Amino acid sequence: MNTAPLAAASTGFALGLTLIVAIGAQNAFVLRQGLRREHVGVIVAFCAIADAVLMLAGIAGLAAVLGHQPLLAGVLTAGGALFLTAYGLRALARARRGGSLGAAAGAAPLTRRAALAQTAAFTLLNPHVYLDTVLLVGSVGAQMGAARWWFAAGAAVASAVWFTALGYGARLLAPVFARPRAWQVLDALIGLTMLGIAALLLRRLLAG
Repeated sequence: MNTAPLAAASTGFALGLTLIVAIGAQNAFVLRQGLRREHVGVIVAFCAIADAVLMLAGIAGLAAVLGHQPLLAGVLTAGGALFLTAYGLRALARARRGGSLGAAAGAAPLTRRAALAQTAAFTLLNPHVYLDTVLLVGSVGAQMGAARWWFAAGAAVASAVWFTALGYGARLLAPVFARPRAWQVLDALIGLTMLGIAALLLRRLLAG
C-alpha cells in the first residue's frame, strides 16, 4: 500500500519509540554510562546509528532472509545470553559492595574502545534488537510502498531521540544517585534485568 510521507514518518516514529522505550540491557547500560558521564556521545551515536542501519536493512529485505536462517538466530541467542549473564553477575556484585555516584565516577573508567565494544555487544548480541528493528520494523515498513523510507526515517529519529534523552538526561538524576543506596538499587535492577533476559533467551533456545 502507498502511504503519505508524513503519515508514514509519524507511524515509524511511534512504532520505533514504542519498541525502544522499555527496560532492557542496552537501555540500562546507556543509563549507567550517562550517570557516570563517560563517553556518552559515542555510545548514544552508536546505538542510534546501529538502529537506523538495522531498520533500513530490514525494510530493504533482510527480514525475509533472517526468517529462513534459524541457525544464525540460535547463535545470536546463545551469544547474547552468555554476555548478559556475565554482565548481570558483575552488576549484582557491584550492588552487593554498594557505592555512590561519586564512587562510580571515581572507579576505573572505560576507555572509548572498551565503551564502544560493550555498546556493540549490548546492541548486536541481543536477538530482541533484530526482532524489533529488522523483522518488525522491516516488515511494517515494507508495506508502506513508496513511503517506506519516510517510515524508516521516522523510526530512526525515534531511536536517536530516545538514546539522546536517556544518555544526557541521566545527569538530571545525579542528586538521587548521590545516595549510596540509590546506586546500589540501580545496579541490582540492572543485574536482575540482564539475568532475566538471559534466562528468557536460553529458555527460547532450548525450546527451539
